[in-house]
Amino acid sequence: MSHLYDRHKAVIPDWVALYYQRPIEITHGEGRHVWDADGNRYLDFFGGILTTMTAHALPEVTKAVSEQAGRIIHSSTLYLNRPMVELAERIAALSGIPDARVFFTTSGTEANDTALLLATGHRRSNQILAMRNSYHGRSFSTVSITGNRSWSPTSLSPLQTLYVHGGVRTRGPYAHLSDAQFIEACVADLEDLLGHTRDVAALIAEPIQGVGGFTSPPDGLYAAFREVLDRHGILWIADEVQTGWGRTGDHFWGWQAHAGNGPPDILTFAKGIGNGMSVGGVVARAEIMNSLDANSISTFGGSPVTMAAGSANLAYLLEHDLQGNARRVGGLLLERMRGIGASVPAVREVRGRGLMLGIELVRPGTDEADPQAAAAVLEAARESGLLIGKGGGHNTSALRVAPPLSLTVAEAEEGASILEHALRSV
Repeated sequence: MSHLYDRHKAVIPDWVALYYQRPIEITHGEGRHVWDADGNRYLDFFGGILTTMTAHALPEVTKAVSEQAGRIIHSSTLYLNRPMVELAERIAALSGIPDARVFFTTSGTEANDTALLLATGHRRSNQILAMRNSYHGRSFSTVSITGNRSWSPTSLSPLQTLYVHGGVRTRGPYAHLSDAQFIEACVADLEDLLGHTRDVAALIAEPIQGVGGFTSPPDGLYAAFREVLDRHGILWIADEVQTGWGRTGDHFWGWQAHAGNGPPDILTFAKGIGNGMSVGGVVARAEIMNSLDANSISTFGGSPVTMAAGSANLAYLLEHDLQGNARRVGGLLLERMRGIGASVPAVREVRGRGLMLGIELVRPGTDEADPQAAAAVLEAARESGLLIGKGGGHNTSALRVAPPLSLTVAEAEEGASILEHALRSV
């Protein structure tokens, strides 16, 4: 493995991060488990950054990919594409957006980039509202609306971005307020901010902030924001790259926790729908999606192979009620981890919804983030056969737990026990 690591460092940029002091090469997987090149077996509680949504090597998906690859792999959007149209029909119907149109991309970054293009073009404005502690991708435009210093390598931007309060419930100037007062204060902040700007194109927001450490506002915040946005004609972009497809358990889309004033104008998705294949996309009302006044195509977005994978994966998810499983098993896992956290001084908070859990670590007796402890727990969990992620705002001090949605109760208990041991050892 050290030989491959040396080769990696010789040809891959330094800023391409690797987990673990001794990085591992994952060679294959099955169900909720993966194996590394040394033969070690791991329970996977991160799923390739929330991408392996249903299961590793899901037979229905691998069969669909193989069969489609045997017919034709690529044609581009310049030709009619049956697998693309069929998946677009299903997503449009599930999106909750009326008269929806769907455009496929190859990643969440590209999906958010497209959403920004649509919103700024439609509104004839380059001003964007984004949430503090947010993450939306690695392209030039999506970096410029990312409210997380650790993931923003440049301050140069094609957009003017203004950051709004509300994405983090338990930190910041409004943390001491009740949920209702928190929403009221954030809405007042938004109103005040809009009094200092020119016309704004859109607000982009993750219903649960992914890279930010699985933080979220009280339910209803974005519905309250929507009342303000609508008065100004500002669009709402829901970034569902990590929250979509039932991962939160309670809802199919994260925005549905804020549905009091209807669906978003634009919805972006990626990650889980392809179960590891490169699938992303944008859903928007026809009025917005069709507003581009120049030709556009996608060479690889909507590939017949990735569309076949997405359709098979979505069908499996719906037929096996994996959203319900995320709610049931995720609820058990959340309560188990909260019980553990209550007796571990380094755990500040266990939060989340469905199979999207964050465990925030601090230096005991303080409210100060402890990224070293988070890194140590990550290592200890791996040594015991569990893969998890990490994230966070000012410092990367939150552990991220997001297993495939087919996780069993026994696997949830196994993972929780490993995590408990890792937390107590650090």
